[in-house]
Amino acid sequence: MCTNKPEAGRQPYTKVSLILDFLRGSIRYFVISILSALCVTGLDMLSPQLIRTTVDCILGDNELNVPEFLRNLIGRMGGVEYLRGHLWLIGGLILLLALLSVAFRYLFMLFNAKGAEGLVETMRNRLFSHIQRLPFSWHMQNQTGDIIQRCTSDVDMVKNFVSEQLTSVFRIVILIVLSLAFMFSMNPRLTLVALASLPIIIAYSAYFHSKIGSEFMKCDENEGILSTIAQENLTGVRVVRAFGREKYEKDRFEKQNNIYTNLWLRLCRFLALFWGAGDLISGLQVMLIVILGAVFCVRGSMTAGEFIAFISYNSMLTWPVRSLGRMIAEMSKAGVSIERIRYIMNSAAETDIPGAVRSGADIRDNGMPDMHGDIEFRNVSFSYAGAPVLSDISFKIPQGTTFGILGGTGSGKSTLMYLLNRLYDLPPENGRITIGGVDIADMKGSWVRSHIGMVLQESFLFSRTIAENIGITRRNMSLSDIRWAASIACVDEAICDFTNGYDTVVGERGVTLSGGQKQRTAIARMLTQRTPIMVFDDSLSAVDSETDARIRQALKKNLGGSTVILISHRVTTLMQAENILVLDKGRIVELGSHEELMKKNGIYRHIYDMQMTLPEEVAAHGA
Repeated sequence: MCTNKPEAGRQPYTKVSLILDFLRGSIRYFVISILSALCVTGLDMLSPQLIRTTVDCILGDNELNVPEFLRNLIGRMGGVEYLRGHLWLIGGLILLLALLSVAFRYLFMLFNAKGAEGLVETMRNRLFSHIQRLPFSWHMQNQTGDIIQRCTSDVDMVKNFVSEQLTSVFRIVILIVLSLAFMFSMNPRLTLVALASLPIIIAYSAYFHSKIGSEFMKCDENEGILSTIAQENLTGVRVVRAFGREKYEKDRFEKQNNIYTNLWLRLCRFLALFWGAGDLISGLQVMLIVILGAVFCVRGSMTAGEFIAFISYNSMLTWPVRSLGRMIAEMSKAGVSIERIRYIMNSAAETDIPGAVRSGADIRDNGMPDMHGDIEFRNVSFSYAGAPVLSDISFKIPQGTTFGILGGTGSGKSTLMYLLNRLYDLPPENGRITIGGVDIADMKGSWVRSHIGMVLQESFLFSRTIAENIGITRRNMSLSDIRWAASIACVDEAICDFTNGYDTVVGERGVTLSGGQKQRTAIARMLTQRTPIMVFDDSLSAVDSETDARIRQALKKNLGGSTVILISHRVTTLMQAENILVLDKGRIVELGSHEELMKKNGIYRHIYDMQMTLPEEVAAHGA
C-alpha cells in the first residue's frame, strides 16, 4: 500500500543521526585525516621547545632542561659543547620535523578530500533516491527549484562544514590544551593574560551564532525561490517568447535577485562585524603578550628562549581560539542546511504494503491480482489541501470497453485517474476503487502502476533520442517494438522523415518536437507497456481531428482487449466510447452513451452543439 506514513522501523532523523548516517561510507577517511592532523599538531608543538632549548641551553648558559632519555642521548654524542659546535644537527632536526609535518598535512588533506567527496556522493545519491520515492502529493507541495537547491548548495554547505570544521575539532582541542600546558609551565601569569580573551571570543561568537543562522536561513530560502524562477523560465522559454513576456520575466528575476543579493549583503555585514571584532581582540591579545613578555624578560623572570617559545605557542593558541569562533558561525549556516536536507529525508516515502490502509482486508494474490477486470468507483470523495475536488462519485467501466470522461477545467477529471493509478491515495472513509472486484488499496502500488498505462495532459519527454523516450518503459526494447507502438500512435511516419530518424535527440522536455508530435511520442511510450488499462488524459488535444480518429481506430484494432479511458474536452474524441461520464464541479451530472446523452439535451448536448457549429460559423465568416 502506498501511504504517506513514516517508514516502518525508522525513527525520524535528528540532525546528528542524519549526519552519522550519511558518514557511514566515508567515516574511515575522516578518522585517518583526524589522526594525521593530530600528528601535525604534535610536531608543531615540538619546534618551539627545540628552539627554546637551543637558545637558553645550547647558545646560552642555562641548565639543560629536557627529558632524561634526551639528556643521555646528548651525553653520548658529546654533550652540550658538541651540539654548540654542530648547530647544523639542530637545524637538520628542525627540518626533519618540518618534513614530517608536511607529510602528515598531505595525508590529512588527501583523506579529508576523499571523505568529503564520499560524503557528498552519499548525500546526493540518498537524497535523489528518497525524492524518487516520495508521494506525488509531496512533489505538488514543493517547488522544483527549491528541491534542487537543497540537493546542491545545502549539500555543499554540509560537506564544507564536516570536512573543514568538524575534522578540525580534535586538532583545535589538542592545540589549545598543549599550548596552554607549555605556556603555563613557562610563565603562569602571562598564560592567564593570554586566556583573558577566550571568554570574550566565546561570548561574542555565541551572540553572532543566532544572528548568522537566521540571516542565512533567509538567504537559503530566497536562493531556492530564485532557482525556481530560473528553472521555470529556462524550461518554459518557448511560452515566454510566444507571449512576449521576456521583459516581465526579466524584471521578475531581477526583483528576486535583488532581494537575494540584499539578504547576502546583510549577512556579510554580520560576518564582517564578527570577523572584525575577532581580529581586533586577537591583535590586542598578541600585542599585550609581546609587551608583558618583554617586560618579564628585562626583569629576569623569563628567559629569551621562553619568550620566543611563548610567543610561538600564543600564535598557535590564537588560531584555534579564532577557529572555535569560526566554527560557531559556520555551524549556524550548516545547521540551516542540515535542517533543510532533514526535511526531505524525514518526508515519508511511499511504502508498498498491501492492505496497510484497510486493516483486516482480504489480500489476494499477495497484492498482485489479475488486472483484466471491471473498474468500479464506489462513493468516491476526495479533497486536496482542504478543497473538495470529487463528491460521491460512483460508476463502473466494463473490462475491454472504451470509457469517456468530459468536464470543464477543475471538474476533477484528472484527479479520478490519479486516484485510479494511486498517484493519490484514497482514504478508506472516502469510498472504494476496485479492479476485478479487488480494492486497489489492497494491491501493491507498483503492481497497479505497471498495469495502468497513463498519458498525462502535459507530455514530458526526456533529453534523449526518440527511440530512448519511447522504449524507456523496458530495457533493451527492440526497434521493431518501438516502431509498432509509434505506428499505432500515428507518429512513425513523422519520425522517419527526420534526418536521424529514431536517433533524433528531442532536446530538453522534447523542445525540438511540435506539440502533436510530443503527445503522440508520449502515447507510443505508454503503448510499449501493453497494459490492460490505458488512460489518455486529454493527451490528444494537440493533434488534429483526423489524426485523433486514426489513433483511436488503431487502438481499437490493435489493443481491443484493453480497457481504454479517454479524458478530453473534444466531443469527437469521446463520441465513439461505449459510455461517457460528464463531470461538473466534482459531481457526476450525466452518464451514458453518445446517443443517450444527446437525447437528454443536457451539458453534453450543449457542448456538442457548440463544438459542431463553431467550424461552420468560422467557414461562413471566412466566405
